Amino acid sequence: MKTFTENKKLSNFARTGVLHTRVGDVKTPTFMPDGTRGAVKSLTPEQVTNTGVEVVLANTYHLHLNPGEEVIKNLGGLHNFANRKGPMLTDSGGFQVFSLGKHVKVTEEGVYFKDPVTGEKRLITPETSIQIQLDLGADMVVAFDHLVGLDESVSDEDVKEAFDRTHRWLERCIIEFKRLTKGVKNDERPMLFGVVQGGLDLELRKKSLQIIQDSDADGIAIGGLSVGETREEMEIVLKELAPLYRDDKPRFLLGVGTPEDLRIAVENGIDMLDCVLPTRNARHATVWAENSQKIHLTNERFKEDSSVIEKGCDCYACANGFSKAFLRHQFKSGEPLAGTLASIHNLRHMMRICEEYQNR
Repeated sequence: MKTFTENKKLSNFARTGVLHTRVGDVKTPTFMPDGTRGAVKSLTPEQVTNTGVEVVLANTYHLHLNPGEEVIKNLGGLHNFANRKGPMLTDSGGFQVFSLGKHVKVTEEGVYFKDPVTGEKRLITPETSIQIQLDLGADMVVAFDHLVGLDESVSDEDVKEAFDRTHRWLERCIIEFKRLTKGVKNDERPMLFGVVQGGLDLELRKKSLQIIQDSDADGIAIGGLSVGETREEMEIVLKELAPLYRDDKPRFLLGVGTPEDLRIAVENGIDMLDCVLPTRNARHATVWAENSQKIHLTNERFKEDSSVIEKGCDCYACANGFSKAFLRHQFKSGEPLAGTLASIHNLRHMMRICEEYQNR
């Protein structure tokens, strides 16, 4: 199955290309907003598409808990459920389980956790993670991995244990994925990403990448970043991996999503990124303006500012003249339109950066 075509080298490692999914091709580099519960908060599918976004990520953990993958499958899968025509990617649920902290028990079988709403004890294994994602109907799925943080409480032994378990779980994910897609034509089956782990240990990271690239995974996902490390530490890891990637597999950086992070990632060979940050920030009145400068629209200095968020931006909010003064008023009044317009702008800002690379 051909999952990626490299079009052009832009520098030592940055590149443009085409990601081949079963529901259509996607130009890269690309940014993917998080539609946690199947949709990007406060935006219609049309509004998302109009920003230039081609792929939306949905969250396996949250959809598994509510309404459940069986409900979504019976309703025709994520595309019908969310009324989205373009490609959709689901994460494995590993990050959300990790974020539950002390309420989680990791075993070789999988991860035990309590439903935060009902208190019900649940288990996600590598096999059930794949089953859930395929029942949801995603076009791209991610192998279940063991994620640890990168703060001082995490030892080298913890990182190594998670590294080893991640690759044992990858083997189980691949077996289950092949079992469930047996008989499905190559151009009709989803794409499976294996996850590179290893914390800030560069040798472990390189070994993990080699394992993923030698496996039957269709794509490479770089995990375990954006969990407490500095931007400089993230960049060191990405630079170390950049010369080692195969050209024929897409590279996906999980959970990273500021304009600066996007540029660092693409310059180091990344094709795809996802993050909730652009839309979450937007709903809290924080947007990116000229030169990706971050501004807070509720600031008093915008009370009588008739200018748009970003001069020259072609997003709906800027192109139609919604002023900073109006947006400030809407945020101060608690009107949801403000968050919608700011979200549209932030997504378009991210996609314009991607398009700058695509059009070189």
